Amino acid sequence: MKHLSLEQITELRDELSRQLDRLERSMRVTEEAMAPVMLDQTAVGRLSRIDSLQNQGLTRNLQERERVKLAHVQGALRRLDEGTYGLCVDCGDAIPFGRLYVVPEVPACASCSDAA
Repeated sequence: MKHLSLEQITELRDELSRQLDRLERSMRVTEEAMAPVMLDQTAVGRLSRIDSLQNQGLTRNLQERERVKLAHVQGALRRLDEGTYGLCVDCGDAIPFGRLYVVPEVPACASCSDAA
């Protein structure tokens, strides 16, 4: 992490912590939205049932994206603790601060990300 200043590391750690908090709150809401919905088949129209199924599908997709993002944020925080944050997990090169500032959880440099 020699290519990052202490101030930059602090700024990035704070942003990752904020992202982690937001994700955890969002995931709780998403989990509640995934609870099975019991529909009274006689009182609810066919379109309402279709809407409910579509909403559940969208919520499932959101839940998966949140899980992936959570894993990336937790990985970045772990790399910060290990002292390897800001280094590409593939090639070991330094990831520029500008890239980390935009996507602080990014594990790889632009070259390795493009190759994937």
